[in-house]
Amino acid sequence: MTEMVYGSVPTRDGEPILPRWWRTIDKWSLSAVFLLFGIGLLLGLAASPPLAQRNGFADFHYVQRQAFFGTLAMLTMFAFTLMSPQTVRRLAVIGFSISLVALMLLPIFGTDYGKGAVRWFSLGFGSIQPSEFLKPGFIVVAGWMIAASNEVAGPPGKSYSFALALFIALLLTLQPDFGQASLVLFAWGVMYFVGGAPFFILAGIAGLTMAGGAFAYKNSEHFARRIDGFLSAEVDPTTQLGYAANAIREGGFFGVGVGEGTVKWSLPDAHTDFIIAVAAEEYGLILVLVIIFLYATIALRSLFRLMRERDPFIRLAGTGLACTFAVQAMINMSVAVRLLPAKGMTLPFVSYGGSSLIAGGILIGMLLALTRSRPQGEIADHLIRRSR
Repeated sequence: MTEMVYGSVPTRDGEPILPRWWRTIDKWSLSAVFLLFGIGLLLGLAASPPLAQRNGFADFHYVQRQAFFGTLAMLTMFAFTLMSPQTVRRLAVIGFSISLVALMLLPIFGTDYGKGAVRWFSLGFGSIQPSEFLKPGFIVVAGWMIAASNEVAGPPGKSYSFALALFIALLLTLQPDFGQASLVLFAWGVMYFVGGAPFFILAGIAGLTMAGGAFAYKNSEHFARRIDGFLSAEVDPTTQLGYAANAIREGGFFGVGVGEGTVKWSLPDAHTDFIIAVAAEEYGLILVLVIIFLYATIALRSLFRLMRERDPFIRLAGTGLACTFAVQAMINMSVAVRLLPAKGMTLPFVSYGGSSLIAGGILIGMLLALTRSRPQGEIADHLIRRSR
């Protein structure tokens, strides 16, 4: 009966874990992740010394911290890639529950570090941003709910997941963190669309998002200031967007040379939100194109592998993880070239930040675990057999 449903694929009884892992993992995507982390360390060597000097630390203080947290992220990613989809789902439920409680406690115990948004818990030796860890857990949980709703006599998972997405978006908006709120709604919308959503419902959700943006513009000075700066025809050269635009323009195709850039001395977030400006100035358009290619490799290869997947949960959750990862990178780079207003969103595996690196490791670890090759027939073969 199993062969009739899933197809007959030879298995290797008693195969050790690591050889089986290496045989089934997406090696190209895994290599792209390591290359992005290496590029992040390379750019950190250029971008972080000015900030370290201003704060009274050793020149490579932030690079050392990035290497430490990045190593933890790689180990975390590796641990997740070894897991089965069922284990990934169980851990996602636990991690999501903890992150959601932490997000609800932010208004009471959180801090803003002078940036106007209460997004972090201060731990003394560092800080933690719950919203970064919430995203991968929410995507997997929402994918599970939507997949369950398509089963016979299944629960109303689409409604539950939508209510959960709205609740999380509301909590993030109160920080305020409109970038992460938009990313959560986008992830849910992608999974809902892949799960077979009617177009008019998606159009209605888009309308609600626009209405929410208009409300935020009228009632949030923080949000209105960023939108006004984005819509302004003139770019103030003394703002972060002005410094970033000038750095990208000065870099040209080949860059000004390693260590010769000046934007890192002016941008307070040169090692985090605007790290791509440092890459463009010192290494030119060539390195930027390499970074874009690596992100596209991870996202597109994952989506192509998911197209052959027959488990609805794996297909939905994997699609949400891949698209969220790619869109976060796109948003970060779009802000630097003024295609989008400032969002305060990191470039995955490249920007400095412990929470961002480790949460990115969890997200990609889950994605690689869900896209591993499994003993099943192609979904196209199954559909062809059903049509006969």
